Amino acid sequence: MTRRLLLSYLGLTLLVLLCLEIPLGFMYSRGERERVINVAKDEAESVSAYASLSIDAGSAAQDLPTRAVHCAERIGGHVLIVDQSGALLATSHRVADDESGNLAAQPGIAAALGGESTADVRTATIGGVEYIAVAAPVTHGVEKLGAVRLTVPTKMVTNRVQHVWLLLILGGLAVLAAVAVVGFAIARWTGRPIRELELATYELADTGAVRPVAITKGPPEVRSLAATFNRTAARLEHLLASQRAFAGEASHQLKTPLAALRLRLENLESDIALHARGSLTAAMTETDRLARMVEGLLAMARLDESAAERERVDVGQVCVERHRAWSPLFEQHGVALALAGDYAGQVLAVPGAVEQILDNLLSNALRVSPPASTVFIDLRRPTPHERRFAHAFPHHRALGPGRVQLHVMDEGPGMTEEQRRRAFDRFWRAPDAPKGGTGLGLALVQRLAHASGGEAVLRPAPSGGLDAVVRLPCAPNPNRVGTPLTEHRPPRPLEATR
Repeated sequence: MTRRLLLSYLGLTLLVLLCLEIPLGFMYSRGERERVINVAKDEAESVSAYASLSIDAGSAAQDLPTRAVHCAERIGGHVLIVDQSGALLATSHRVADDESGNLAAQPGIAAALGGESTADVRTATIGGVEYIAVAAPVTHGVEKLGAVRLTVPTKMVTNRVQHVWLLLILGGLAVLAAVAVVGFAIARWTGRPIRELELATYELADTGAVRPVAITKGPPEVRSLAATFNRTAARLEHLLASQRAFAGEASHQLKTPLAALRLRLENLESDIALHARGSLTAAMTETDRLARMVEGLLAMARLDESAAERERVDVGQVCVERHRAWSPLFEQHGVALALAGDYAGQVLAVPGAVEQILDNLLSNALRVSPPASTVFIDLRRPTPHERRFAHAFPHHRALGPGRVQLHVMDEGPGMTEEQRRRAFDRFWRAPDAPKGGTGLGLALVQRLAHASGGEAVLRPAPSGGLDAVVRLPCAPNPNRVGTPLTEHRPPRPLEATR
C-alpha cells in the first residue's frame, strides 16, 4: 500500500510539473527569441540613423567602420552597411570577395534597399553558424541611401534557453524528491495501521488468536475500520470460545451418563427374555455408537483448544506402527492389511495428528471392506518435478513445500462424486453406510490435515473402492539451507504384508 500511495503522489506531482514547466519553457524560449530580435531591430535602426547622417555629411568612409565595429562588439554579432547600389560601405568582419560582389541580391539587404519600413528578420547560416539577420533601410527623408544588416548568433539564445530548461528540469527533480520524502512519510503514516490490521487478520485466520489493533493511528476512516475489526474479532473469539466450551463440556457431561447407561444395560441382560435380547443388543450398540460420537466431539474440541505447534514426524515409522496395531483386528474380520511405499522422510504435523488420521481412515476402511478383500496403506514421496521446483525456488510461497501423500485404499462399495464431496461434513453418513458409524471420523481427519498444513481428499480407488488421500507438508532439512524439502535418502519399501 505504501508503494501504491507513493507512486500515486509522484505520478500526480509529475503530471502537474509537466503541465506547468513545459508551457513555461516554450514561453521563455519564444520570449527570449523575440527579445533578441527586438534588440537587433533597435540596433539596426540606430546604426541606420547614424549611417544616414554620416552619408549625408560625407563622412561615411571615416565614421561608419568604427561605428560598425563598436555595434558588433556590443551585440556580439556582425554589422554590414551598403550604399544604394549595394556597394560595401562598412563592415565589422571580413567579407569574402564573391560575397561582396552580390550583396544587393541577398534577401534581407534587397528588401531594405527597396525601402521597406519594416525590418526584414531572417535566420541565416553564415560560416556554419546560425544567425538571426535583421536588415533595415538607410534613408534621408524620402531618399534611399543604402541598407544596414545585423546578424546575431543564435547560440547565445540557445544557451540561455537550454540553461532555463536545465533549471526547470532540476527544479522539477527537486520537487519530485521533496514530494517523495513527504509522500513516503504520509504513506507510511496512512499504511501503518492498515498493515497492523492485515497482520492481525492473518493471525486471526491462521491461529484464531485475537490481537486488538490500535485505533489511535492513521486517518479517521482507518481508525473506524480498526475499531470495527476489534469488535468483530472480539465477538468471533467469544463465539468460538463458547462453541468450544459447549462442545467440550457437553461431551464431558455425556460420558458419565453413557457409561452408567451401558452398565445398566449389561446388568439387564440376565433378566431379559430371550426374545427381547435382540432389542437389548441393539440398544447397547447404539449406546456404543453414541459413546464414540462423544469421543469424536471431544477430539474436535481438544483440537480447537490446543492450536499446537507443528512438529517433525517420521510418517513412515507411524505407518509401520499403526499397521502392526491394526493387523490383528483386520485378521479377525477376514480382511488383509497391506503396507507399502517409498521412504517419505519427515513431515510437519500437529502432535498425534498422523496417528489419529490413520486410525480413523483404517476404521472406516475396515467397516466397509468385505471379507477376503485387502486394505492398502500406500505412502508416496513428492514427485521429482515437485522436488525440483522446491529446490529452485526455496522461498517462493506460491509453490510451497513438497507434500507427502498418504493413501488408504479399500475394496468396498466406494462413493459417488456427490457423496465424496459431502463425506467430510460433520455427522454426515452415506445412505448405504454400515451401522455403527458416527459421521465424525472423516471430519476429524480433514480438521487434523488442515491443522497440519495439509489436506484430505477422497478419490475412487483402482479396485473400485475408495482412496482416501492425505497430503502433509514435508519437514525442511535442518542441515542445509535451500535444499529440497525432502531428505535425500534412497527409496525403500516400508513394509509389505498380506
